[in-house]
Amino acid sequence: MTRTHQEPAPGIDAALHAAQALTRAYDDYDTDRALRRVTALADSRAAGPARPPSPYPTAHEQAAHDLDLAVTLIVDSPQAHVSLARLVDHERIEPEGALVFAALLRLAGYGDQAQFWFEFAAGAGNRTAAFCLYLLHQGRAEHRAAAYWRTQAHTAAAPAEPPAPVRGRQPALLPEGVRRELISRCWEGRRPTLPPRVAAVIHGLPVDCADEDFGEVPRPDHALTRLPEHEPPAD
Repeated sequence: MTRTHQEPAPGIDAALHAAQALTRAYDDYDTDRALRRVTALADSRAAGPARPPSPYPTAHEQAAHDLDLAVTLIVDSPQAHVSLARLVDHERIEPEGALVFAALLRLAGYGDQAQFWFEFAAGAGNRTAAFCLYLLHQGRAEHRAAAYWRTQAHTAAAPAEPPAPVRGRQPALLPEGVRRELISRCWEGRRPTLPPRVAAVIHGLPVDCADEDFGEVPRPDHALTRLPEHEPPAD
């Protein structure tokens, strides 16, 4: 089979490097440290040193995997819980919280609805959301849209009033076991998905009337800030 010319999708390292807004949106977030944590978690589950998944055979598959990794790192961020709480509690636009909500929707199996919230965050100036949209469209072979959002990821202006940094230790958005499993699945080249009891919380969120482009779009709710309460019991 002859492959048509395609814009190459980034690998894991390039995806993490390009999503530099992770470090901008979350002052305490260290992307390199996150990658080392992924490696350490993989090592703990393997007999020998773990290796990252082999490159995917197509740019579309690679982009889809890189998006899975990106959303996993977003919900694993120390700032994720606070950002999402701000989205739930404040009436004004909270692009960082919208980014976290979009990542949760993606992990819960929502496609178009996650895109709606990525666009919401990107439209408010969040570069990580724009980069996720690049990966999303690249994974669908929608190259014109992918090129647009890649440009936005590099050129979008920072919000006029970035959120104030949060001091002190913050609660994690998801239970430790859930976050470890998400990262492990990414590192093994599998699709990261939320456990059923956590996904059920997201699937039970209120929805707005059906959007012409995105269907019924879930709205953030206070149930999202209590996700650790829904950790499944240990086996």
